[in-house]
Amino acid sequence: MKESSYSDVAVRYFAKAGPRNTAALFEAVARRAEALNIRTLILATNSGRTAFEALDRLGEGFDIVAVTHVTGYAEPNVQEMDEKDRRELEKRGIRVLTCQHALGGIGRAIRNKLGTYQIDEIIAYTLRTFGQGVKVAVEVALMAADAGLIRVGENVISIGGSAKGADSAIVVQPANSFRFFDLKVKEIICKPASF
Repeated sequence: MKESSYSDVAVRYFAKAGPRNTAALFEAVARRAEALNIRTLILATNSGRTAFEALDRLGEGFDIVAVTHVTGYAEPNVQEMDEKDRRELEKRGIRVLTCQHALGGIGRAIRNKLGTYQIDEIIAYTLRTFGQGVKVAVEVALMAADAGLIRVGENVISIGGSAKGADSAIVVQPANSFRFFDLKVKEIICKPASF
């Protein structure tokens, strides 16, 4: 029998971006993770709520890295994830990462001060052509790789959203941010069609 040069894979497209898609996203992630035998998930979470929902909906058996906003994102000296929630997530086996955003650190400071965009923000805007959640999923994969919490060159599932909840999931082969162009988006599991 001749081997096929393609595969048909279902992609879930949500009518609109936003947190109402979170439950359906985790359903699609569980299905694809099983099919590809992927056990490592990276997800963006500001308050920790999306990470708790991942635990509730996916159960045990996943190595989950939850990436928060940088401290000071909402206002100076404030971390959006409550320390009690961080401790509870860590107690339940989730590794929580807080660090500089891969696509909006120093470059954003230059834009805010001097009114000119830097390459990291240009990359971020380019990725947003796929939706905010896909951009976030790429960014948190870079951040987790930079922190040494995931291995580069191995497929993982990365999850992002548009402000709250999760609406985008990709299969990605991560890279360190200084090797950005080695990162490979292998599959889109789900994303909003309108954003």
